[in-house]
Amino acid sequence: MLRIIFAVIISIPSAIVFLLRAHYIKVHFSKYTEEQRYAFIRKYAETLKRNARIVTISSGKENLPPTGGYIMYPNHQGKYDAVGIITEHDNPLTVVMDAKRSHLPLATQLMTVLDGTRLDRTSPRTQVESFFKISQNVTEGKRYILFPEGGYSLKDFRRGHTDLKEFKPGSFKCAIRAKCPIVPVALIDSWKPFGQNSLRKVTTQVHFLPPLTYDEYKDKSTREIAEEVRSRIIQKIASLQQNTNS
Repeated sequence: MLRIIFAVIISIPSAIVFLLRAHYIKVHFSKYTEEQRYAFIRKYAETLKRNARIVTISSGKENLPPTGGYIMYPNHQGKYDAVGIITEHDNPLTVVMDAKRSHLPLATQLMTVLDGTRLDRTSPRTQVESFFKISQNVTEGKRYILFPEGGYSLKDFRRGHTDLKEFKPGSFKCAIRAKCPIVPVALIDSWKPFGQNSLRKVTTQVHFLPPLTYDEYKDKSTREIAEEVRSRIIQKIASLQQNTNS
């Protein structure tokens, strides 16, 4: 919380500009290309990182499919997760976010500018509609971030419990329908920027893992796919931690 307050105070001028420009883009949405809107979000994401004393390192960009749409499935740790991925992902992408959280300040501007998808977890019917929309967009070449854990607990991370929750199998239905690559993404220490009551410089990590192609998962159930993606992320995090400790 302390870092959020600090970042907001010293970012007031840029935050005001961000809100005004985001509103202008919303009103004149068709005037801006996807690349222009994404560049706008990345610019202010970098400002947030700098003002909040956050460093993000990444690996595996070479694993990202060079063309076409795909869905990234990261582990979920906190409010910084999507921002961290955006700063390390060069090509335009968008985000799937819980409907309630998507209407919070700054999150709503992010969703609007990136044309994100709000997921209403209280309505199975609207969830199906949202996943169908995502599948169509991915088929047309869009890239998405979708968090298959569905949520996170800062209390667990603060207590040192960093185990991944079970991935929701239903989260992978849109990938199956789109027949697109599934890109596992391993996040490390992404909870720390806004989960620790500290102003010390903090480093987070984003690792893009080799994708699962449609041919690799087409004969698997959604539960099997969820377990495979979760397992790959766990293995990546474990290998990095082992290298750090050795």
